[in-house]
Amino acid sequence: MPNYPSQTDNQAEASTYNGFKNYETWNASLWISNDEFLYNTAKACVTYCESFDTPWSKFVRCMMDGMMGSHLLQTGDGVSWDNPKIDAKLMNEMMAELVD
Repeated sequence: MPNYPSQTDNQAEASTYNGFKNYETWNASLWISNDEFLYNTAKACVTYCESFDTPWSKFVRCMMDGMMGSHLLQTGDGVSWDNPKIDAKLMNEMMAELVD
């Protein structure tokens, strides 16, 4: 079972956004999980990631610099894929579980 953050009444987690570190991380994860194209792109980034790279950085490059970059620079809610507030470690973990 994936160990994703979830909404909780726990006071220690009250400073998070739906259990995520912040809105930007939650929003990026939500879009990848619920949009077929983004989901498949994320899976491909995990599958074809080189040893010197991470799935999340590869995904960001695909969105920002790739062929589709001029159209997909941000989530549908306006969060830029290269937003420094996005928790890259969590995104790498989430993306890795897409291919398990």
